[in-house]
Amino acid sequence: MRCRGVHHIELTVPHYEEAIAFYDRMFGWLGYKSFWTLDIEYRSTYYVAGGLPHYPHSYIGIQPAQTDAGHDLRGERYQPGLNHLALAARSPKEIDPFYTSFLQTESLEVIDAPAAYPHYAPGYYAVFFRDPPLGATWELAFMPLVPSPVALWKSWQAWKRIRAERRREKPGQPPLRMKDALRKLPGK
Repeated sequence: MRCRGVHHIELTVPHYEEAIAFYDRMFGWLGYKSFWTLDIEYRSTYYVAGGLPHYPHSYIGIQPAQTDAGHDLRGERYQPGLNHLALAARSPKEIDPFYTSFLQTESLEVIDAPAAYPHYAPGYYAVFFRDPPLGATWELAFMPLVPSPVALWKSWQAWKRIRAERRREKPGQPPLRMKDALRKLPGK
């Protein structure tokens, strides 16, 4: 069974030095480490949340675009392309200070201020924002491994409201159940 997750993601940015200065501040604030800022075959700077870039850590690379003509990832939500990149917070207590001490201090565009999203998962808490180099949407999110009874209750209540709204908006549709979200994928 495969249980590895994403190995790495690479973003290509205009104005590379300015972009690296921003990503250094953002990833540094979040406790990431930078490694491999070398020009071997191509130029890239990598950031990792843990120690060295080996399993189970995934990492993010930033590379210079061939032109500084900007390509803005801003757009209408749910248009084709990259929707957002989500980083894992260590705890929900990391998200509010990140919002006030980093996002607001840097005057970044905040799409959704820190909030609970019990309909995503019990205990889910996140903030959504855009980065200046690309206009990409990022999320800093926390989801507990073992949710509290209160988080489970709030999640159940959120799903109950969603089911009731769906019954009103789409009469005759089958009821919305969490188990319906689990799909079996074809094998080899």
